[in-house]
Amino acid sequence: MTIIDADGLIMGRLASTVAKRLLDGEEIDIINADKAVISGSKLSTIKEYDEMLKIGSREFGPYFPRKPDRILKRTVRGMLPYKRSRGKDAMARLKIYMGVPEEFKDREMTTVPEADMNRLSSNKYITLGRVSKKLGSKF
Repeated sequence: MTIIDADGLIMGRLASTVAKRLLDGEEIDIINADKAVISGSKLSTIKEYDEMLKIGSREFGPYFPRKPDRILKRTVRGMLPYKRSRGKDAMARLKIYMGVPEEFKDREMTTVPEADMNRLSSNKYITLGRVSKKLGSKF
């Protein structure tokens, strides 16, 4: 089992790396999901996620998450063949947490170097926790 600390990692790059590793059969726990970073303008990012919430009806969907851990899980799911058994098994091997749970405090955590936020060419970014707050989440 691999524990990945998402603090300061770019969400999309993290999700694609995690999706590949899940398909290879690895079990992954991601902590600090609310501290993952989305690159781009703050206003346009919030506007994009806000528009996604307005697409579906409350009764019939599609449903879009507001909590940071659920947003990250949905992003990883979008990179997997989640309707097939291979993708369902991969999703079952993924667990995402906000903050650091007690059971992981003493364990060794890894990071994904290709998803590090220092690779961004500009300082335009927003954390997933902040996007979630703007969408009305009460985490």
